[in-house]
This record gives sequence, structure tokens and C-alpha cells, in this order.
Amino acid sequence: MLFLTLLSYLATLIQLCFLTVAVAAGLYYLAELVEEFPSQGKRIVWWMNFTVLLLYILLWIFESFPIHIIACGLLAHLCHFAIISSFPFASIESPFMILALIFVVVNHYLAFSYFPNNNNTLSEILAYFTLFLWLVPLSLFVSLSLSDTSLPTVADQPDIDAVSSYLSNKRKKYGFLSLLSYAKETVLPIRTKKGF
Repeated sequence: MLFLTLLSYLATLIQLCFLTVAVAAGLYYLAELVEEFPSQGKRIVWWMNFTVLLLYILLWIFESFPIHIIACGLLAHLCHFAIISSFPFASIESPFMILALIFVVVNHYLAFSYFPNNNNTLSEILAYFTLFLWLVPLSLFVSLSLSDTSLPTVADQPDIDAVSSYLSNKRKKYGFLSLLSYAKETVLPIRTKKGF
């Protein structure tokens, strides 16, 4: 029995690795879509955020969730609306981004303290975390890479045109898509074309 138990742990580890690769591939694809269609991406994220706001109100009415969980969730999604208003340009140092990050941590803490004391099924807990806590923040996180490839503008130096400024700027990009591109180049094997 011990050998089969060890094999089950190994299989679980392999399944987690496959799940991680699948999630990373999906996020990479979503980042590519957002870069290709930024205005549609903004609209989709706006409607997702609006839908989650309505779901919070319905959750309070039909499930009688505590008001402090509902209030923190609503405030977090109002911060997301402020971030979406400047889409695709989002700065990590902006006050709304910092507030949204704080609300993500607070909402997770409130959820982790609420659900163990109630008789909810695993699917209900996963539905709450997926729809209310992860959907919009992950969408905004994926769309952060969009400002890496947007058209350059020059506000500080009027005598240099935008293209020259962009080409002379050798700063490193720190967006989500550049992180995934770096991981793709370093982790995944490179295929070479065979010339027959």
C-alpha cells in the first residue's frame, strides 16, 4: 500500500505541473488577444466587472452574505472601474491600483475566515473565489502587458519625434507578456527547421 500511495503523490505532482503549463498557456493566449484587440478587451473587462458587481448584490440578497464581505468586494470592483478608465495604461504606483491590490488581500482574508465556519460545498467555494475574487483582477493583470507594446508618445522632449524616442529607449519591459515570452524562450525547447 505504501508504494501505491507514493505513486499517487507522484501522479498528483505531475498533474499539477500539467495544470500549471495549461494555465500559463491560456494566460499567454489571453495576453496576445488583449494586445491584438485592446478596445474590445477594455469592453470585456468592463462588462465582467459590472457583472461581478451585480453578482455581489444578488449574493447579498439571496445568500445573506455578511455585509462587510459584500462592502469590501464592491469597493474593490469600484477600484477596478477606476483602473479600467485608463485602460490600457495602468501604473502599478497609481492609488487605485494599490487600493485594488490591498482589497484583493483583504477579500481573500475575509473569504478564508468566512467559509470554514459555514457549510458550503467545494464547488460553491470555488465559484465564489473564481467569479468574485479572481476573474477581474486576473483580467487586469493579463492586460497590464498591453501598455508595453502601445504606440510611443513623447511629452518631455518636444524636439525628438516619437519614433526616434521609442527606438532609442532600451529599457527592459516588465509586463506579464514579456515574462511569459522570457519563460517560453528559456524553458521550452527551441525547434529548428530541417532542410530536406
